[in-house]
Amino acid sequence: MGNAAVSAASVVREGRDLTLDLTRVACVVLVVFVHILFTGVGRRPDGSLLIERTVEGQVWFDAVSWILNIMPLFFVVGGYAARAGWRSAQRRGDDAVGFIRLRLARLARPAIPVFVFFSVALAATRMLGVDPALVDTIAIGVGSPLWFLAAYLLVQALAPWMIGLHARFGMFLPLVLLAGAAATDALRFLVAGGLFGLGHVPSTGYGIGAELFGIPNVVFVWLFAQQVGFFLFDGWFSRRRFWQLLGLIAVGYLAIWGLVSLGGYSWNMLSNQWPPTMPLAILAVVQAAALTALHRPLTALMRTRAAQGAVLLIGSRLMTVYLWHLPMIMVLIGVQLLLPVPMPAPGSALWWWTRVPFLIVVLAAVWLLSLWLVRFEKAPAMGEKPSRGVTAAAVVVFLLPILAITAYGLDLPLAVCALIASALALWLVGAYRAPLTPAGASAPRR
Repeated sequence: MGNAAVSAASVVREGRDLTLDLTRVACVVLVVFVHILFTGVGRRPDGSLLIERTVEGQVWFDAVSWILNIMPLFFVVGGYAARAGWRSAQRRGDDAVGFIRLRLARLARPAIPVFVFFSVALAATRMLGVDPALVDTIAIGVGSPLWFLAAYLLVQALAPWMIGLHARFGMFLPLVLLAGAAATDALRFLVAGGLFGLGHVPSTGYGIGAELFGIPNVVFVWLFAQQVGFFLFDGWFSRRRFWQLLGLIAVGYLAIWGLVSLGGYSWNMLSNQWPPTMPLAILAVVQAAALTALHRPLTALMRTRAAQGAVLLIGSRLMTVYLWHLPMIMVLIGVQLLLPVPMPAPGSALWWWTRVPFLIVVLAAVWLLSLWLVRFEKAPAMGEKPSRGVTAAAVVVFLLPILAITAYGLDLPLAVCALIASALALWLVGAYRAPLTPAGASAPRR
């Protein structure tokens, strides 16, 4: 931890805003905690297994989700980082292909081991004859965070062009994206759901559902959040007075309230996440304003060696934590079920009191796992630079099976397809080689 703090302190001297690193780490840790609250597993009085989404049944959860869903903020900070990264790449004489394939490598390489794990685990359940309904329940939950890989790569891959459009059109561009999000929501709720009467995507198989018509918002909503990150980078938010930021937050929440009151949208912001909807785009503005309003105390916090060390330690393993926390939660719960000790009933007072200790155990277990897995987060040794067409093909190859997993849930065929697609995408861009640095070393970020 001491070395991490020293390294972080040197970064501060170089002028890097560590509050953004703190935000990324806090977002991922909060995601882990929310998933722990969702995972209520215990035994009924008759000894049968009980699996429920405990926190979702609480009367206060819908309101709290307006704060707890911080994924829009993650894309805002990602937009800030993309703007800074593209500027650095241009200074080095790098082009869009180099920019994109490095970001593809940083997402696809950590995905390889998790897709191997899912493929082997799901194949084993078939061979052992485990109840398919139970497997589906667990697999769909464990695979739910994978949407981020596709959405984040998509906006990062488009970043060089979106930065150029941002410089040319300014505020007009996010307004166009917001209009696209509104049109997509109308197509999904009014046309697919209302006019054609389509229901939800079927729980089994690969049928058609109204949600599929909302998939274009993976582009519109998250590119809008990225644009907000560009404005954050430009200093638009920091030039606002404190009372103006508070006003922006209030107006944003009022706009979200107005939208969800219309019907179609959920009062639960996590339910609005797939496919993403307009309320999440507005939430990105709210959270960017809140981050700016809190910049002074967060900066003070990041001047402490303990905070710098913790952020650098977790931040160097961020994708590993994100991808592996749900499998680890399930493994730890499975161990609890096997032990001859009573488990707290989901939703009981003891269950709530043990959630924070369980969070610490999960993070510690993932950290131990990361001692080996962190090598997949290191920048790989790149081969010959591909053409733009090949790079674009690699991005599409990586995206498609992950979008299918998000739409239909994780199963064995899709896990295998995602594994093959990830390996193929890395091969196409020449990013399949071993890391440039040893597993335990710290690779410079670009």
